[in-house]
Amino acid sequence: MQTIKRFLKDEQGLETVEYAVILGLIVAGTITAIGVLAAWVTGRFESVGTTVEGAEAAGGGGTT
Repeated sequence: MQTIKRFLKDEQGLETVEYAVILGLIVAGTITAIGVLAAWVTGRFESVGTTVEGAEAAGGGGTT
């Protein structure tokens, strides 16, 4: 019975769980941010590629 009472009063396990939840939220937020950033970068590269292809088709892409 004393062991159960000590276990219920011990808050070290609760702190560990709280830190694990916080870490999980940070990781989830970081993964989401990386996904959004990757989509933005992909869009920008596609936009630049389209612009370059349009300039070459218009005759502005001369080589020397």
